[in-house]
Amino acid sequence: MTFPVVKGAGYILVHTPDMVIHNGTTQTSERVINPNSDYLKELPKHLRSFEEVISYPPNQTYIGSMTPQELAKYEAPWHDKKVEGADRFGKLGEIMPQDEFIGLMQICDAFDLVKLEKNFAEDVKGKLAKHPLMREELVAKIKEGESVEDIKKLVDEHHAEAIYSNNELVGCVKRAHEIDINLNAHTIFENLVVKASGVLALMNLLDKNDLDPNSIEYVIECSEEACGDMNQRGGGNFAKSIAEIVGCQNATGSDTRGFCAAPTHSLIEASALVQAGIYENVVLVAGGASAKLGMNGKDHVKKGLPILEDAVGGFAILVSKNDGINPVLRTDLVGRHTVGTGSSPQAVITSLITTPLDKGNLKITDIDKYSVEMQNPDITKPAGAGDVPAANYKMIAALGVKRGELERADVATFGDKHGLPGWAPTQGHIPSGVPYIGFAREAMLNGEINRAMIVGKGSLFLGRMTNLFDGVSIVIEKNSGKVEDDKGVSEEEVKKLVAEAMREFASHLLGN
Repeated sequence: MTFPVVKGAGYILVHTPDMVIHNGTTQTSERVINPNSDYLKELPKHLRSFEEVISYPPNQTYIGSMTPQELAKYEAPWHDKKVEGADRFGKLGEIMPQDEFIGLMQICDAFDLVKLEKNFAEDVKGKLAKHPLMREELVAKIKEGESVEDIKKLVDEHHAEAIYSNNELVGCVKRAHEIDINLNAHTIFENLVVKASGVLALMNLLDKNDLDPNSIEYVIECSEEACGDMNQRGGGNFAKSIAEIVGCQNATGSDTRGFCAAPTHSLIEASALVQAGIYENVVLVAGGASAKLGMNGKDHVKKGLPILEDAVGGFAILVSKNDGINPVLRTDLVGRHTVGTGSSPQAVITSLITTPLDKGNLKITDIDKYSVEMQNPDITKPAGAGDVPAANYKMIAALGVKRGELERADVATFGDKHGLPGWAPTQGHIPSGVPYIGFAREAMLNGEINRAMIVGKGSLFLGRMTNLFDGVSIVIEKNSGKVEDDKGVSEEEVKKLVAEAMREFASHLLGN
């Protein structure tokens, strides 16, 4: 069996402080329920500068400028720590400032719905022209701009969604339909955030791995948003719209949805498509969610912390046919939370961790690194959710003890040896297993580890269609260097076999 490989990864963050205030659901809900709340008054004082966001250790880890192991050397909490000499561009991606991203949103707007103020448009156009990944024809999509009075009128009288920068009105997103709630300005704004951040992630994947955009044949978009109109609310297609902007002329694609677990579902789907020989190069990509900005903001402000959920996330991963070099995706070692699994922690961990390991006669300790829900504990602990990755590692270790593969004393150190510190933003699908793929690939290419397991979990009950939990997992393994022939018998060999059979048949006839 010829397994597909992970050929590259790209990760991006976008610092969006004004979107925290005006677009995060925690804040927009508070404005409706209690518009004069102390929280809303205090919130602006807790927003970080772009420089602070860049130097924040988990963010530098997310874009590949430092490894998870290097992050672990910083004493937690990390919100008051800085990485000296930090840069917005990293080995695996970048951190984009809000003004440039607003410009990118207009670049990604195919229906002239994004309006920008004249001076702001001119300024951001100049900045994006200097961006190493922005092609000239993309920068040219930024229009001359409107007066702030016209923009204000669209917001006040025509239900447009306001766009702010430095607490000033700099633009808006118009509604795309008079009555369709699926095409109102708020929804279009959220969808453009997803699309633009997905575009930036795919651009970084291609650039950081020196890939030809025309080599991409299929794109799977796996965020948590859904685009459509009143006749098919989540019809899609973010994937193809992202591929179009990036210039992947030979690609088609579709959207996969599964809440937080969608990226790992998509990783398995991409692997299957490549292994089946349908496509040679498949990308899974996801933009981020503006709705989840400042999601735990109340707890952060209450404890005197900065708003740490101030960045939209995104990623892109390339799955390709086996090249004998890059790490292989073991499609025969896939874990899945089935309808009948149940929701107890032990049942979940068994289905996602030990069931696939048993298929390969592997022990829990045979996996060098487990990438679970890599949520940043700086964000989750003040909100009362604890250290999510650490909790997962304790459950895996406890199962190892039960199976006789670990001693009870090993539970305390299992996370240090086989786990990772959480560094990803809490944007649902963003932390779900995939943030480690770029690091895992590099570690396997360097001979540092042999196996990793990517684990994605999902909360299907949030859609109010089922109370079920969800999850899938897959093992990534160092490439042995041997590329097996997945065609079995070659065409030439088939011809020889047929010729021999015909000769035998002919001699049999002559013999009679």
